[in-house]
Amino acid sequence: MQTTELTTDQKGAIAETAIIHAAVKLGVGVFKPLSDGERYDLIFDLRPRLVRVQCKWAPLQGDVVTVRLYSNRRTANGLLRRCYSSGEIDALAAYCPHLDRCFYLPGDRVIGHQQLVLRVAPSLNNQKRGINWASEFGFERLQSLLPGP
Repeated sequence: MQTTELTTDQKGAIAETAIIHAAVKLGVGVFKPLSDGERYDLIFDLRPRLVRVQCKWAPLQGDVVTVRLYSNRRTANGLLRRCYSSGEIDALAAYCPHLDRCFYLPGDRVIGHQQLVLRVAPSLNNQKRGINWASEFGFERLQSLLPGP
């Protein structure tokens, strides 16, 4: 997929719509705030819990999906980078265009961190400890958070 010509806003729109599509296919209720200005992009209804979700574009770099866990905003003093807090979001959803796959990262894995890498293949040195496997954060895991029929 050619992504070098897309703007940041276009990437965000693609990621958000891909995440909405994946969530709805799994039976998750998805709601969008009527106005901008919040730190979250969507609300997932995980019955009975509502979850504030920030959406991110997450490129594949080698064998890892890199998920940025912060936002950037231009100010008079330059670029302001802010990580997310537990008072702002409950989870983060990431879309990797190269894999055409969405990932769900619970708040406790993202709050206060700058980035999370999800490994899609074993490392060259066969390291297993401390690895965040992409398969453990697949969007399919949302189904286990929903109540049964």
